Amino acid sequence: MSASPSADPPHEQPAAATHTAPSLVIVNTGEGKGKSTAAMGILMRAVARGWRVAVIQFVKSGAWQVGEEKVARDLGVDWWTVGTGFTWDADDMEETEAVAMAGWEFAKEALASGSYDLLVLDEVTYPVNWGWIDADELVAAVAARPEHVSVVMTGRDAPESLLGIADTVTEMRNVRHAFDRGVRARRGIDY
Repeated sequence: MSASPSADPPHEQPAAATHTAPSLVIVNTGEGKGKSTAAMGILMRAVARGWRVAVIQFVKSGAWQVGEEKVARDLGVDWWTVGTGFTWDADDMEETEAVAMAGWEFAKEALASGSYDLLVLDEVTYPVNWGWIDADELVAAVAARPEHVSVVMTGRDAPESLLGIADTVTEMRNVRHAFDRGVRARRGIDY
């Protein structure tokens, strides 16, 4: 987990970047905590630069009242929660699937519109992996977005096709999580 005490600090500067890109595609995936949290950090940077930003959440329901939504809305971020919550709590899985698919139709329009400089598709890998959203359709929509639109996608088990179009992929690795010891999610830390 930590560097060896004998590790030397770098003495040479990394190779310089040679060009800019009008937008980026970022995927935060893996079993560890922090995928959505990292996306919210990017959101904050974008808002600080005057970008038009939107978040579309595919699993969390509007009943969650997550802290990052409140702050983001206060900062002028458009925020849509298009999920019904945890699937294991669903009374009607067909309705849960239909809500996710309707959310995807909305997300496709947001991607194509060019109305946003940054679009966060939070938890989008889950409905993709469940077969509710076609991975190839998601990849095509992201690839066809207007040139200035950056996209951040989050969720475990991101499909290879999604990783293939990403400029940056970060895999969160779980070393330890309080939940594993029976500690419930904490307001202000986890949501």
